[in-house]
Amino acid sequence: MTLAAIHEEAIAEFVGRQCDAQDAFLAELVRVPSDNPPGDCAPHGAKAAALLEDLGFTVERHPVPEDLCRANGMVSATNLVIRRHFGDGPTVALNAHGDVVGPGAGWSRDPYGAEVADGWMYGRGAAVSKSDFATYAYALLALEAAGAPLGGAVELHFTYDEEAGGAIGPKWLLDSGISRPDLAISAGFSYAVTTAHNGCLHLEIEVTGTSAHAARPDTGHDALEAATAVLNALYAERAGYAAIRSAIEGIGSPTLVVGLISGGINTNVVPDRVVLRLDRRLIPEEDGAAVEDDLRRVVAAAVDGRDGIAVAMRRILLARPLVPLPGIERLTGPLTRRAAQVFATDVPCHGVPLYTDARHYAAAGVPTVLYGAGPRTLMEANAHRADERLRLDDLHKATEAVALALADILSPG
Repeated sequence: MTLAAIHEEAIAEFVGRQCDAQDAFLAELVRVPSDNPPGDCAPHGAKAAALLEDLGFTVERHPVPEDLCRANGMVSATNLVIRRHFGDGPTVALNAHGDVVGPGAGWSRDPYGAEVADGWMYGRGAAVSKSDFATYAYALLALEAAGAPLGGAVELHFTYDEEAGGAIGPKWLLDSGISRPDLAISAGFSYAVTTAHNGCLHLEIEVTGTSAHAARPDTGHDALEAATAVLNALYAERAGYAAIRSAIEGIGSPTLVVGLISGGINTNVVPDRVVLRLDRRLIPEEDGAAVEDDLRRVVAAAVDGRDGIAVAMRRILLARPLVPLPGIERLTGPLTRRAAQVFATDVPCHGVPLYTDARHYAAAGVPTVLYGAGPRTLMEANAHRADERLRLDDLHKATEAVALALADILSPG
């Protein structure tokens, strides 16, 4: 048996021995709520840090200033960083987020119970992406236990604002100089390596008019009627998006959804104000600023000439797409090869139509992919839906695949 094969076997044996402990580690993370909003995530960070220290890691705690949290729609967040240095070579950051969307209705199990049934763990965050706290932590432990000669460093970045955009998580770690990695792997699923994803534009549209008694609507200016014209114009614009296709497999076409509408005073009053919020997904080939300009023109044209009606638009979020950077093959080659070996199936590279905070690494010039524990699709995982779940066998195999890939990336040869 070659030395390399001995180290591979040691990684596999370590992961196999630690399955129960790894499952218990993830269960503890799922049992601590970290819903965002409201985004009071410091308690989860404290729990995660304690669990990681129990595994023997030295954990850096980086509390985000309260005013910065508030400015990003959150209450509290503490970013966690773990560093392991092996010698000269590249630094690889592995990032997963501990904040989650609220559980919502329709659960058949306790969303914070971490119940295991038929090999699946159920709970909010079990798949997205508390699972990869476990994947990355145990992959690093397996890498160290194997004793292979390595050059470089591994950093674990556990952050808490992906659901709010990532500005006080990965972006803050990078902008403040806390971390300067050469490569980055962010939370993903086991059966493909994601090299590109959509961006996202959130806009708020405020339509104002003049209130009036419902018995004399002619004395007011109906903001809801004008907002209906805006909606119709946006939906007409959306109808043309199907003809626009990304060249990247898995991305598809741009999308537009009006997800929130509020306004009006009472049933018997002409509405004087209606507010819409829309979500426009950007394919990697699109420029977010240009898309925003187009939407502003569509909205303005929809109310042009309407007496007493005004429209104001405000950008809530502009998340730029993730696109492949030069050097990404240093990640894609080892990850696809090792994942295919462990899972005994083809593991391709593709894009996905969602957006993540992995884009902040790419925006800083760091070649970045998404890979981690999880089923083949978001739908199979019930991500952001009731009964979110993770196949525990996928967790263990993804851990082995990541550890083997890191050994390849950091191999002095």
